[in-house]
Amino acid sequence: MRRLTVLFDPECGLCAHLKGWLERQPKLVPMDLVPVGSAQARTLFPDLDHAATLRKITVIGDRGQVYTDDAAFLVCLWALADHRAKAHWLAGPSGIAFARAAVIAAAKYREVTGATQRWLDEVPGRAGPPPPAPCDDRCAPPH
Repeated sequence: MRRLTVLFDPECGLCAHLKGWLERQPKLVPMDLVPVGSAQARTLFPDLDHAATLRKITVIGDRGQVYTDDAAFLVCLWALADHRAKAHWLAGPSGIAFARAAVIAAAKYREVTGATQRWLDEVPGRAGPPPPAPCDDRCAPPH
């Protein structure tokens, strides 16, 4: 893997904080940080389910690999020079429960508001019920 794209919600305080933290870290694998649901994200990844990226942490590898939830968290750590060993530990039997708990805790703070809500409102042909309430399916443990 030579490059990752991390989709982040610029309207989420936690996402903005983590974006800044990722930008400051020495990397073994370069990362592009792209606003979730943006025109740039839709242009770069036309086949991606962009509505799902609003609910799940999503990272895309340079060969089209899509990582979500705890796998997205782990691949980001793996790409960082100072955190690759932690990523390997967290991916193992002892650490995976901790990694999942961290992702679930982070998901609790993401809400469908601001830019994310505006993007949902502008999706062509979008009909039906309103977007899910904050912390709807995003707080459930990954399957």
